[in-house]
Amino acid sequence: MTDNYQQLLQQLGTLLDAEQIITDEAKRLAYGTDASFYRLIPKIVLRLHNQNEVIEVIRACAELSIPYTYRAAGTSLSGQAVSDSVLITLSDQWRGHLIEDKGLKITLQPGVIGADANRYLAPYGRKIGPDPASINTCKIGGIAANNASGMCCGTAQNSYRTVDGMTVVLTDGTVLNTRDEESKATFRRSHASLLRDLSELKKDVDTHPALKEKIQHKYRLKNTTGYALNALTDFSDPIDILEHLMIGSEGTLGFIADITYKTVIEHPHKASALLVFSNIEHASEATSVLATTPVSAVEMMDGRAMRSVADKAGMPDFIAHLDLEAAALLVESRAGTHDELLSQCDTIMASLSAFTVIESVPFTSEPATVNTLWAIRKGMFPAVGAVRETGTTVIIEDVAFPVADLAKGVRDLQALFAQFRYHEAIIFGHALEGNLHFVFTQGFDAQSEIDRYGTFMDAVAELVAVKYQGSLKAEHGTGRNMAPYVELEWGQEGYQLMQRIKRLFDPQGLLNPGVIINDDPHAHIRHLKPMPAADDLVDRCIECGFCEPVCPSRTLSLSPRQRIVLYRELQHRRRSGHTAGAKALEAVFQYQGIDTCAATGLCAERCPVGINTGDLIKKLRTDKYQRFAPIARWTADHFATTTRLVKTGLGVAQSAQSLLGERRMTAISHTARRWSHNSTPQWLPELPTVNRHQLTETGSSPAHGEKKVVYLPSCASRTMGQQPDNPDQRPLTEVTMSLITKAGFDVVIPPAVNDLCCGMPYDSKGMTEPAAQKSQQLEDALWQASEQGKYPILIDASPCAKRSVESFSRLMNIVEPVGLVLHYLLPHLELKRQHDTVMLHITCSSRKMGLEDDMLELARACVSTVIVPEHIQCCGWAGDKGFSVPELNAASLEPLKAQVPPDCRRGFSNSRTCEIGLSHHSGIPYQSILYLVDEVAR
Repeated sequence: MTDNYQQLLQQLGTLLDAEQIITDEAKRLAYGTDASFYRLIPKIVLRLHNQNEVIEVIRACAELSIPYTYRAAGTSLSGQAVSDSVLITLSDQWRGHLIEDKGLKITLQPGVIGADANRYLAPYGRKIGPDPASINTCKIGGIAANNASGMCCGTAQNSYRTVDGMTVVLTDGTVLNTRDEESKATFRRSHASLLRDLSELKKDVDTHPALKEKIQHKYRLKNTTGYALNALTDFSDPIDILEHLMIGSEGTLGFIADITYKTVIEHPHKASALLVFSNIEHASEATSVLATTPVSAVEMMDGRAMRSVADKAGMPDFIAHLDLEAAALLVESRAGTHDELLSQCDTIMASLSAFTVIESVPFTSEPATVNTLWAIRKGMFPAVGAVRETGTTVIIEDVAFPVADLAKGVRDLQALFAQFRYHEAIIFGHALEGNLHFVFTQGFDAQSEIDRYGTFMDAVAELVAVKYQGSLKAEHGTGRNMAPYVELEWGQEGYQLMQRIKRLFDPQGLLNPGVIINDDPHAHIRHLKPMPAADDLVDRCIECGFCEPVCPSRTLSLSPRQRIVLYRELQHRRRSGHTAGAKALEAVFQYQGIDTCAATGLCAERCPVGINTGDLIKKLRTDKYQRFAPIARWTADHFATTTRLVKTGLGVAQSAQSLLGERRMTAISHTARRWSHNSTPQWLPELPTVNRHQLTETGSSPAHGEKKVVYLPSCASRTMGQQPDNPDQRPLTEVTMSLITKAGFDVVIPPAVNDLCCGMPYDSKGMTEPAAQKSQQLEDALWQASEQGKYPILIDASPCAKRSVESFSRLMNIVEPVGLVLHYLLPHLELKRQHDTVMLHITCSSRKMGLEDDMLELARACVSTVIVPEHIQCCGWAGDKGFSVPELNAASLEPLKAQVPPDCRRGFSNSRTCEIGLSHHSGIPYQSILYLVDEVAR
């Protein structure tokens, strides 16, 4: 690291906490990776908490002439969020929002995820205008800085058109709030020269009719190539010009510290239809007609795109039989009322009466069908990614043609695919704007492949920008990917205008250098990201980052994307004989990658190609825990004895707590962990008492006939009672029996219940043999107890229920607490709803089983106010990691306590172990939701 970076580190050490400054080689590689196919490794990664820190950092960088790059979620595809200098990332403290004018406006900090913004606006029937496909992951900072749009957004509702103001930090550290008159007045005085120069730019455009006409033409299309030159034709006040130049500037002109959007209507009624035409020409002609009707989205898919998803579950049968000439349109209409929607759908179909639709799924609002239709469109990018050769990457390009030339543009693109041997390439996109995405696979491990890609992109640029006067980037941003072609698209005058803008805002050239403005004609084929083979479980990963928001370890160590990045590098070093480098990375990866992974599999729910990084981690844990295999086998064979030992341990801990007190126990626990290098479990004040409730191993007399429930208490429920300060000290097994019998059901307890376990404690550590043994034993016992699947089976912990559902080979009706109550007990109970406020934690296993709505419904049936805290997808307890790696639980639940209202005294969930950590980090006791139901049930 050069002297100026060492000086910067010294300065940063006086400004920031140590954990905000990342210089470790492995972490810099992991944190420096984004969704693009470019690889730059930053020298320093910073996690900044607030605007003041941003100002101090950029002033320090300016003083030492050190470049820096801003990063939000890292889902950008064009290389605009990677850096080989200083990478500035945002901590979770940038998630503030303010709703104004009954939802007509919303102010958002750059760390707010797009989907969260829409969730805040949902009660008002509003949403933000941009709707990128990555909206569940991408953040407002990136949405605004890239002028991202999406399927329904078009050009009318993107950030440029819907921005109502912003707070921006310029390269000299000056802050301008364009919604604050005092801030603007101060800025006009302090930066009069900059504002004069912006006015001069506008004057130059106004006095050059050809350039002005070119700008106006380019922005009739979707266009994010270069800077937003339309700011110079649309506005006269230089502050308005500045504000709109920031949109789509990709972090090269300044930092957007917050942005206020004018929101748009979120229509409550929607319908979708899939219409297939014999060729792309007919589909394009139909699109022109549809543009005059009340459609909100028209997505075009060519024949190869349709073929790519033909074998996916739930697809309409006819897709498999379409030829490659066919083209489909996925059409959506939205309305304020159901009748209005029906009328719109009739109008849309009537407009197409002159066309031959060879196959279709007619307009429908039925949720399952609508979801299937949009799964066709959303599944195309991952469909290509899933079948690519190991070592190659998936590239998605983003262009726009004038709508009148759409069919010809598609044909010419298809001809280029054939010429350059991209036979797997598919085309789909937002037809109303002529905005097409094409997806293909590309390897960069050989110079011949790099040359093929470079020559192909030259041909694409010539086709789109010159022949059709279209946009080389319609919504993905210029980045490094299209920087060499900006002048080709805009001409010399337009490009020189952009160069002047860059110099005005960034005279030192420190802000995200190489992005948008880049004099290197080969910049798009430099710094290409390697994708070495690592393991079949994760080789399909495209490093998009969609997994990150739901990962409980993302703020503590690594996200799933980052784990895969490091594991790829580790395997590459091992294969290349770089022994010292491999050992160094192994040491980092052991804790960062393996020990702190909750392995819940939530990442697979978000991954476009279905990768469960937890499966890889459990596989890697097999080696670590191999020496404990004899112990694992013994505990599996003597499980009842094992649980008795656990009870004994809980009893000893309870006695010690009574004797020594909470403060002394905490100190002893911390000391023991420190001396043992964290190999002893963490003691918590919320550690449960012993469950002394006696379970009978047979049901009661058959007084209720066929009304029976087989009840398997989880091993945690059988051993653990309640935390000492809980008002209701009954163990969960007692409460469960009470509720089931209250509903008039007999309870069947499987024989030898204390020897039964679903196998999860073993599976989570990669011990597949004892895990399978216990799972099979449990399946056999429950099969007999339920009389071959005749009766429902309650497993009172959601993780255990989920594992059993997934592992068992015989068909049995297995439910966790919420499913039991809603589907079996509730018809036989009367719930007396209480006026109370409770917290509700939806476990990761419940989310994966699709139980969010059911849990909320049940809780709301019991009490008046139910709060599901945001930004917590998993508690991070992860079996026993709350004891062994307590910092994982703490990191995952960091947002919890602040969301507990003062009048809330308790919380509920459906996993006994999760409830320990939830109680500890919330400050209120958590119990199974069955306690709440039993309390209000009559």
